[in-house]
Amino acid sequence: MLNHDPVDATAAQDDPDATVVVVGAGLSGLTAARELHRRGVDVLVLEAADRIGGRVMAETTALGSRIDLGGQWIGHDHHRIMALASELGAVRYPMHTGTLPQVIDRGRKLPVASPSMLPAGAALAGLGALSFTGTPDRWNGSTIDAWLRRLPGRTSRRLLEVIASISWTADLDRYSVHAMVAMVRQQGGLRTILSTKGGAQDSLLAEGVGTLTDRLAAELGGRVRTGHRVTSVVRDEHGVTVHTGAGAFRAAKAVVTVPPPVAARIEHRPPLPAHRVALERNTYMGSVYKAIAVFERPFWRERARAEFLVLDSPGRAVFDTTAPGGPGHLCTLVAGPEARALDGLDAEGRRQALLAPLVPHLGPDILEPTGWHEKAWHRDEHAGGGYIVLPEPGTAEGIMPLSHAPIGNVHWAGSETADEHPGYLEGAIASGLRAAREIIDALPSAPE
Repeated sequence: MLNHDPVDATAAQDDPDATVVVVGAGLSGLTAARELHRRGVDVLVLEAADRIGGRVMAETTALGSRIDLGGQWIGHDHHRIMALASELGAVRYPMHTGTLPQVIDRGRKLPVASPSMLPAGAALAGLGALSFTGTPDRWNGSTIDAWLRRLPGRTSRRLLEVIASISWTADLDRYSVHAMVAMVRQQGGLRTILSTKGGAQDSLLAEGVGTLTDRLAAELGGRVRTGHRVTSVVRDEHGVTVHTGAGAFRAAKAVVTVPPPVAARIEHRPPLPAHRVALERNTYMGSVYKAIAVFERPFWRERARAEFLVLDSPGRAVFDTTAPGGPGHLCTLVAGPEARALDGLDAEGRRQALLAPLVPHLGPDILEPTGWHEKAWHRDEHAGGGYIVLPEPGTAEGIMPLSHAPIGNVHWAGSETADEHPGYLEGAIASGLRAAREIIDALPSAPE
C-alpha cells in the first residue's frame, strides 16, 4: 500500500475536487454518478482500468454487430435495466431458446428422461425445496464438491457439476451448500436462475449492455476518469481524501462500487471496522471464460437448436445469442477450474477445443466463424473475476446481499449489495440508485 502525508482536511474542504467521488466505473458506479449528477451533485468517477464498464464489456464484430463479453442477460422481471435500455435507445430481444438445453456427454446427446440423469433431477428438486426452507448453519462448512460426491451416477454428478460451475463460477470445493441455497433463495428460486425464457436469461440487447455503460459515461463526460487506481481513502469529520497513482482528490463523500475482494486492495485510514475487513478477506471472485463465435448467419437453426450443456471437458454451456436479422452469435461459457485450464491454450487452441465437439450436432460450418471474441475474466486484474463475489466455506460475510452500511463518509454499492436481484445487472443499477439516495440524504444541503 502507498503511504501519504496527513491531509489538512480544513484547507482541502475549502477547495474540494468534487462533492462525491465514485470509485469504479462499472454499471453500479456509473448509475450512482449519473443519479447524483442529475440531482445537482458535483461528482467525479475514478476507474483503475483503461476502459469503463467493470464486469460489462462490449465489442463490435467485423460484421458490424455488437457482442457482450461480460454481463449480458436481462431477467424477465429486471425492470430497472429494461427501463434504462429503453431510455438509452437500446433494443431488447428474447433469447432463441427451447424448454430445456440439450445435454451432450461423450459426444452424444442424452435424452432429458435418460435414467442416467434421474438422480440429477432428484437432487435439483431437493435443492429447490431447500431454497424455501433454508439449511442449518453447520452446512456452511459443507462444500458443493463434497455434496456432489455423495450423488450416485457419474453422469448425474457431472451434469450438476457443470450446472453449478456455470451458474455461480465458483470452485465447487470453495463454495458451501449453505451459501448456494441462500443464493438460490435470494435470486428467485432455481427455476428462475437456470431458465432462459421467463427466467434470468430471458432477453438480450441488440446493441449490447456495454453500450449502456458507454452512453452513461458519455453523459458524464470528463467527470469519468480511467487509469486512476485508488490506493487509499482517508476519512475525517469533514469528508474524504481519495488517493490514486495520479494524485489525490478531496470530496465530502465517497462511494466504493468495486466488489469486496477488489476493494481489499484499497488502504483505509482510519482502518475499516472488523466486519468490513472480514467481508473483504473472506470473499473471492468467480472464474469464468466467455467466448462468442460470429458467423454471417445463424446457419445452425436450419439443422438444430444451439443450446447445450456439454459435460465433456471443458464442461460448458452454449447459447444462441443472435439478434433478430443480425449475424449469427454463438456464446460459450466455461467456469471454475476448467476456465482457468483454458489459459494454457492459445486462442486457436481454445476455439478448436470448444467448437470442434459441436460439429456432429451443428455441422462442419461451425469450425469457420468470421470472428472469435473471448474474455477470461479471472485474468482481468481490475475486475478480479466474474460473475459474482463468493464467500469462502465456513464464512457468512459474502452471502448476498452484502452489507452496505456507510462507514463515516464512505458509502458502498455494487451489484452484490442490492436487496433485489443481487449479482445481476439489475442489482448493479438498484445498488447505484440506493447509494445515490443515501448520499443525497446525508449531504448537509441536499439539492432539491
